[in-house]
Amino acid sequence: MAFSRILLYSSLATAFIFLMSGYGYQWRLWELGVGFLFLRYSAYAAIALAATSLVSLWFLRKSKSQAIVYAIISLILTGIVGGSAFYWQQRAQSVPPIHDITTDLENPPAFDAMVRLRQDAPNPPEYAGEETRQAQMEAYPDVEPLVINSDMQVVMDVAVNLILQRDWDLVAVNRKEGRIEATEKLAWFGFKDDVVLRFTSEGENETRVDMRSKSRIGRSDVGVNAKRIKRFLTDLEQSVGD
Repeated sequence: MAFSRILLYSSLATAFIFLMSGYGYQWRLWELGVGFLFLRYSAYAAIALAATSLVSLWFLRKSKSQAIVYAIISLILTGIVGGSAFYWQQRAQSVPPIHDITTDLENPPAFDAMVRLRQDAPNPPEYAGEETRQAQMEAYPDVEPLVINSDMQVVMDVAVNLILQRDWDLVAVNRKEGRIEATEKLAWFGFKDDVVLRFTSEGENETRVDMRSKSRIGRSDVGVNAKRIKRFLTDLEQSVGD
């Protein structure tokens, strides 16, 4: 019983440290490097504790004591932590280490109002360059501009509504230049990714929408920016149609 209780408390502490690795950085309790250190070693600890929980369950399989409940809870907690860490590790290894994604690789939409907000960001507002362009072409060939059969101002109105529905921070709307800028704050570590949407009238009652999404910090975005663009443009097309 005592061992199972220690196992449970250790699992609870590991899950807490894993969760706090991100929120502690977001709340400025420690630096990013410390947060990643907590993240890494709590994941290692979770894997070891999960294995220990499995072994304990084997020896306690015929037991009717509370110890088996502790072991099951420990396995669930550490399984969630270890599984989450493994998932993000696989995601990071499956995508190129880039953080600037755009639907227009020849003329990426430029940040304007966002520039002042990125002054202290490690990643500058300028487009990342040729290496990133080549990497995106290979990894995300489906990130493309959206052409909608609707008036540009109508499309911009729908885009603004979608941004507000997503609880992004709406930074600027320039109807004359056809540009919208916004920021999404990620929940766990509180990382901020900036987006700029460019709207261009093409022909009669037709609008082309280009979108760019860029992380303020980090070399790799583990595919978040590309996914954000594809989901937003899909929702935008559907919303305008509706």
